[in-house]
Amino acid sequence: MIYLDAAATAPVRREVLQAMWPYLTTEFGNPSSVHAVGEAAATALEDARRRVARAFEVRATNVVFTAGGTEADNLAVKGLALATPRGRHLIVSAIEHEAVLRSADYLARLHGFEVSIAPVDHDGRVDPEAVASLLRPDTTLVSVMHANNEVGTVQPVWEIAERAHAVGALVHTDAVQSVGQLDTRIGELGVDALTFSGHKLGAPKGTGALVLGGRHEIEPLVHGGGQERGRRSGTESVAGAVALATALEFAEAEQTSAVSAAVERDAFVSAVRSAVPTAVLTGHTTERLPRNASFVFPGVNGETILLELERRGVLSSSGSACAAGRTETSHVLLAMGLADDVARSAVRFTWVHGTTPAELAGVAESVAHSVAALRSIRS
Repeated sequence: MIYLDAAATAPVRREVLQAMWPYLTTEFGNPSSVHAVGEAAATALEDARRRVARAFEVRATNVVFTAGGTEADNLAVKGLALATPRGRHLIVSAIEHEAVLRSADYLARLHGFEVSIAPVDHDGRVDPEAVASLLRPDTTLVSVMHANNEVGTVQPVWEIAERAHAVGALVHTDAVQSVGQLDTRIGELGVDALTFSGHKLGAPKGTGALVLGGRHEIEPLVHGGGQERGRRSGTESVAGAVALATALEFAEAEQTSAVSAAVERDAFVSAVRSAVPTAVLTGHTTERLPRNASFVFPGVNGETILLELERRGVLSSSGSACAAGRTETSHVLLAMGLADDVARSAVRFTWVHGTTPAELAGVAESVAHSVAALRSIRS
């Protein structure tokens, strides 16, 4: 079985399990306790915070541990918007993760914010000038993801942030898919806040963080004992924080192979296109994640392709796992201008570091056989 659904979740690394194990067993203390066991847990928690901060080149106090990317996105969008009295206008892109879109909708419904939607082109790219045209003197926050979770397109975040900052707005980027694959240092992206999730990197599910680029006020979503410097109450998961820091370090170390990974990706894309001439790559051809290849196969239902691929030993997906159980067409593909029936033929292949070119070549063959078999049945 070949697993090509890393954008949904990656397998937990053995090194991560080993690093977190002591804090699930012998070093089990509450980091807020003042006795020796609690102090040991607090030391591990702050060490993990420093390690995460080092990866993004920010102060350790600017890292807020959360229960994943969705919570981190909610905290970033709602927390920054509600804590900043500048105005009640938000800008988000049309292809944001539901965590961002629903947070913006919440602010509109219950707090009187006005939300502007920045469009994307056929490649899923946000034009910085389109964002600039939506900016207003009362714009509080702009949220544009670094790389899309469905089609892998990488956004010109720096250029967008530059225009937003010119009018005094803050900028958040959802970097759940790009952390560990691209350079996501806060200074290089030029953003005020970044969010990421551990289970895309090899940490367990239920781990993530909001990383702030400066001393920005955050209105907390969860109230209680004031943990995480009052920004996210609740006893911290020390084991989760250690796991997140460890997985991040391994993923960052593997970034040196990003160029070769992109070459392997392009070879896989070419192989699929050659084997299935009607296949259409979705997303930008070059400005995309190095281990993401997404297609539509007009005339064939994407879900049936997935079933046929699984029968042949290949696990992939039709898009965002966060939309599981829903029958709506991908809002990302529709925003890119694809027709509904074409969007429903989508298949996404995403893989982890260590997946070999030979394995990808075998997957391309399986795609060709699967599509041919389904078209034969249909005809």
